[in-house]
Amino acid sequence: MIQLRQLKTIAAMAVAALLLPACVSSGDSPTGTPSEVQEIQAQLLGDMPLPAASRIIGSDSLIIGRGDSWVGRVVLSGVQSPTDIYAFFQAEYPKVGWTTISAVKSKTSILVFTKGDRTSTVEVTEGSFAGPKTIITITASPKNANVIAPIKK
Repeated sequence: MIQLRQLKTIAAMAVAALLLPACVSSGDSPTGTPSEVQEIQAQLLGDMPLPAASRIIGSDSLIIGRGDSWVGRVVLSGVQSPTDIYAFFQAEYPKVGWTTISAVKSKTSILVFTKGDRTSTVEVTEGSFAGPKTIITITASPKNANVIAPIKK
């Protein structure tokens, strides 16, 4: 049986998901100088450092909330190689307080981090020939939460 608190959380997430398209562009992250883009991404994702020149792919992302308490999925395009991006996350997340729980380096690399009451999973894959060099997918949620996110068709 779903508890009232869980039901309220699910309802709030559903409303936020419906309102999100009004707040986030359906294309890539905002245009502007690299420092302006980096500042906007930092406001959205808070304490999660991102590789230099990476850009949010808005049409593939679902960000609920902002700053250090956002939940959802953010998909980014990266200009460095998958190996360099993987090394970035392994080196930089612990510097800002994230603890590495698991790290698997392969064609599709997965890193799992925790910080306080939050969990973050980072997936790093090779991009396409014509597209970005690397695709980065970061999923963030509270620890031990059953978050139901819509599946993109």
